[in-house]
Amino acid sequence: MGAVDQAFIQAQEHRPAKPSSITYAEGIPLIDLSSPDGLVSEIGNACKNWGFFQVVNHGVPLEKRQKLEDSSRKFFGLSSEEKMKIRRTEKQVLGYYDTEHTKNVRDWKEVFDFVAKDPNLIPASPDPHDNELLELHNVWPQYPPELKEASEEYVKGMEKLAFKLMELIALSLGLQANRFHSFFRDQTTFVRLNHYPPCPAPDLALGVGRHKDGGGLTILFQDDVGGLQVKRKSDGEWITVKPTPDTYIVNVGDIIQVWSNEAYESVEHRVMVNSEKERYSIPYFFNPAHYTMVEPLEELTNEQSPPKYKTYNWGKFLSTRKLSNFKKLSVENIQISHFRISELADKLEGALSINNN
Repeated sequence: MGAVDQAFIQAQEHRPAKPSSITYAEGIPLIDLSSPDGLVSEIGNACKNWGFFQVVNHGVPLEKRQKLEDSSRKFFGLSSEEKMKIRRTEKQVLGYYDTEHTKNVRDWKEVFDFVAKDPNLIPASPDPHDNELLELHNVWPQYPPELKEASEEYVKGMEKLAFKLMELIALSLGLQANRFHSFFRDQTTFVRLNHYPPCPAPDLALGVGRHKDGGGLTILFQDDVGGLQVKRKSDGEWITVKPTPDTYIVNVGDIIQVWSNEAYESVEHRVMVNSEKERYSIPYFFNPAHYTMVEPLEELTNEQSPPKYKTYNWGKFLSTRKLSNFKKLSVENIQISHFRISELADKLEGALSINNN
């Protein structure tokens, strides 16, 4: 990636602290999924108070994750010319990419994306009047040859974990355990292999800039180098999540924030880089079907707690988001805040209703 050019440099207020001044956070929930006692309330408290947590005894075989991690390292070790053979484009949105932007600033990373269900359907464009669908197919490099099999085996274990976590989240909200299952029947789940090379100016650039995940649930493996930072809900401070062997970091996505009518909120996070070590991570983005209409669940709204969001289509939302991966936009990319029903709007609507009557 070479020296840090202007495209990578964060605005002054969003630059990370110098690596020498970073301290790891205490108190981040670490939940044992093999222990049934109090599990539902633990998950609920973590979602409500933190927006993310770590899980151990998660059921994903260690050897499957290690095999994918080893394959990932081999792939990113290839020459740029080889990796570019499966480079993503606006039409072929899966494969390799090294110029992604977050909040209109380029990320110090390279990635390889694949969908959990192949083929996969998403809207061809963000235009609400365009009903055309784009069929996504995974693209695999010639080397390493085991990457395809390692990826497909890994997602089997991750899907089981994702559904288990969604059941626990549903129960913690007072819902039936399978309440969310139907949304994921034709899921748009994808997996990303991340590689963060050493950066000569880690106090100016970020591996991934500050953002919230727009989907359902994110389940992250990070290697022992670390770098994930989360904005703590209690005080707004950026805290560093220390890598814990054989754990996954789980964070609530925007869709759960909307479904729960803000009982649970997605959390802002970012990734730091360093000047000495490269870093690898594997996030699994558990996302619903493209035709899902996202709105606060009926069971969680009433007169005292009316819906806080207007309904939106997940596929169109996803299609709009993907545009910013390929070009720097003139405005901030779409957020769920654009669908939030403000109290002022509620009052205005009520006044109009009274006047019309």
